[in-house]
Amino acid sequence: MVARNSTDANYASLPKTEADDAASNFQSLNPRLSDNAKISDNQHHPLQNTQSMPVWMPSVVATTISEDAEEQVLEKMGDISLHKLRDDVDKAYSPPNNKLSATKSLNSVSSPDAAHRLPYNNDTQRREKKNTENSNIRNAGNKISHRKKKRLMKKLTRVQDDGTLAFDVDESSRIAEGVFAPEARGPAEDEYLEDEDDGIWEQIPSLKVVMLIVGTRGDVQPFLAIGRKMQEYGHQVRLATHANFKEFVKSAGLEFFPLGGDSKVLAAYMVKNKGFLSTGPKEVRTQRKQIKSIVNSLLAPCIEPDMDSGVPFKAQVIIANPPAYGHVHVAEYLKVPLHIFFTMPWTPTSAFPHPLSRINKPAGFKLSYQVVDSAIWLGIRSIINDFRKKKLKLHPIPYFSSQGSVTDLPTGYLWSPALVPKPDDWGPLIDVVGFCFYHQADEYKPPEDLVKWLEAGPAPIYIGFGSLPLGDPKGMTRSIIESLRQTKQRGIINEGWGGLGNVDEHLDFVYLVKDCPHDWLFPRCAAVVHHGGAGTVAAGLKAACPTTVVPFFGDQPFWGKQIHARGVGPEPIPVDYFSVEKLVDAINFMVKPEVKKKAIELSKAIENEDGVQGAVDVFHKHLRKRIPEIMHETLSSPPRKTKGEKFFSFCTSLWTCQRSESKK
Repeated sequence: MVARNSTDANYASLPKTEADDAASNFQSLNPRLSDNAKISDNQHHPLQNTQSMPVWMPSVVATTISEDAEEQVLEKMGDISLHKLRDDVDKAYSPPNNKLSATKSLNSVSSPDAAHRLPYNNDTQRREKKNTENSNIRNAGNKISHRKKKRLMKKLTRVQDDGTLAFDVDESSRIAEGVFAPEARGPAEDEYLEDEDDGIWEQIPSLKVVMLIVGTRGDVQPFLAIGRKMQEYGHQVRLATHANFKEFVKSAGLEFFPLGGDSKVLAAYMVKNKGFLSTGPKEVRTQRKQIKSIVNSLLAPCIEPDMDSGVPFKAQVIIANPPAYGHVHVAEYLKVPLHIFFTMPWTPTSAFPHPLSRINKPAGFKLSYQVVDSAIWLGIRSIINDFRKKKLKLHPIPYFSSQGSVTDLPTGYLWSPALVPKPDDWGPLIDVVGFCFYHQADEYKPPEDLVKWLEAGPAPIYIGFGSLPLGDPKGMTRSIIESLRQTKQRGIINEGWGGLGNVDEHLDFVYLVKDCPHDWLFPRCAAVVHHGGAGTVAAGLKAACPTTVVPFFGDQPFWGKQIHARGVGPEPIPVDYFSVEKLVDAINFMVKPEVKKKAIELSKAIENEDGVQGAVDVFHKHLRKRIPEIMHETLSSPPRKTKGEKFFSFCTSLWTCQRSESKK
C-alpha cells in the first residue's frame, strides 16, 4: 500500500523544457511526423495507435521535444537507425575481448558438448541470433546512456497530428526493459491471503482518510458513495477534488478540500486537441498550468485543518486515483499507506490493452501499459521533480525509472466483474469490486411536466454527453432530432455542459433536461446514448438499458467495446463520425428484443453486487497489516507544521520574549 517505488532513489536532476518553445518548433524538429501522420488502421501494420488521452493527460509533445538542445540538433540532422542503436547495445553488453561473430550460433561456442550436436540449419541460426540480440538488449538497459534511451524511445513512439501515439509493437517489445519503465512486482501472494474468520474488520481503528480525486463528475461520484460507507466504520473522510464540485461533495456529508485545476478547462482542452497534440503554445501553457496546479495542491489536503471549522487534520491513509499524479510522492513524504481506486484499467495485463491505446496485436497488450506509463512520465517529469524538490524536500526521480507507477500498490477497480472479469494475471494486490453507485433518486423531485411527458407515451431514448464540451452542439442536436424522427422514437436530450438540445421549435417527441439523476431517469428509458464515461455506463447497465457509446477520448472507447462484446449495444460511434445514419442504425439495434433480454440479464448480475461495500472491504483487507505502523507513526511523530504555522509560532515566541524583557 505504501509507495514502494518512490523510495528507490539514485536520483539525478534533468533539464526542463519551455512548453511554448516546444510547441512552436514541433514541426521543424520532427519532419517525419508530417510524412507519417496517417497510420494505416490495418491491424497487421507494426505501428499501432495509442488513443487520445483523458482530461488529466499531459501533453507529451510540449514537454519532451525540446528536452535537450543537443537532441534538437540530432533531430534536425536525422534519426538514428535502430541498427545503429542495436550495435551500441551489443557493444555495451559484450566483454572487451569477446570476438564472437554476430552470425555464429550461441550454442556452438557456449556449450561443452557442442561438438557432438547435429548441424543447425539456417532457421535455427537465425532464431539463436535473435535470442542473443534480445538477451544483449535486456542486459544492457542500464549501460545505455539516458540520452540514447530518450532517442530510442522517440524512435519507437511517434506522436501523430490527430492526437494519437503510435509505437512499433515488435521493436518495443524487444527492448522494453531497457527503454520503458520496468514492470513493478508486487508482494508474494501469500502475504495477502487471509482467514475469513480472523475478525480483521474489528481490528481497524477509526482513521483519518483523505481522498485525492482528479477528473470529471463521473470520476468523483463513486468516491462519494465510498466515503459515506467509510464513515459508517468510524473513519473521518476528507474528499479533495476540484473546486467545481464543492457543493456536490458537501451535499453528500463529506468534508471537502479544494485541489488545483479546473475540470471544465481540462475537458475543453482534451476535446479540442484530441489528446497529445496542441494547436498552439498558448494552449500548451494553459494545460501545463492546470497539471502543475493539481500536483502542487496535493499536500495541503493531507495536513491542513478544515477550511470551514478549523479542526486539525493529518491524513493517516491516502486514497487516490492515478490522475492525481503526485499521490505516491505525498505518501512517501508523509510515510502513510496509499490505496489506488480507479474506474478504468491501469495495471498491466495480457487480457486487453491499456484503454488509452489502440493495440490490435495481443502480444502488445501488456507492453501498452508500459508505453502509456512512460509517455505520461515524459509529460510530467519536470513538474513532479519540482514538486518533490521544492515542496516535499525529496530527491528527484531520474528520467527512466518506475516513475512512481501504481502497479505495485493495492488497487481496486470500480467496475462489475460481470462486465469485465478480473484478468488471470492480476495478483492479490488487485481487486475488481463492482460498480459503486451513489444513489440520488430517493432525494430527487422531478418536474411535473417531465413526469407527465414520460407517462404520455412509450419509454424514450436518452441522449446526452455529460460534462463534455461539444464542437457543434446545434448540428449534433439536429442530427439527434432527425434520427428520432426517422426511427419514430421519443427522446430525452440532456443539455449537459456542451449546450446540447438548443432547438427553435417545440417538438412533442423530444424533452430537454438539464440535471436529472441517472438512477432515477434511466429505469424509465428504453435505451441510452452517451459518451461512455464509466459512471454513466454503470447507471445504464444497472437500469437494463441497451447502450450506444459515442466516445470522445480516454477510456470511453474501451467501455464501448466491452458493451458491444456483451451484445447489449452496437459498435461505438466515435464523436468525429457521429451522423444521422449511424445513430439511426444504433437505435434500431438497441430496440431489438434480444438485445433488451441480454441487457436484463447483465442488470441482474450487477444488482447482486455491492461495489461500495466491496471497495471498503478491500481497503480494510490491505490496510490491516499496516495498522501498528500507522498508529506508531501517529503517536510518535507530531504533524508537520506549515510555513504559516511556523511563522506564527516564531512571532508568538518573539512577542513572549519581548514582553518578558519589558517586565524586567
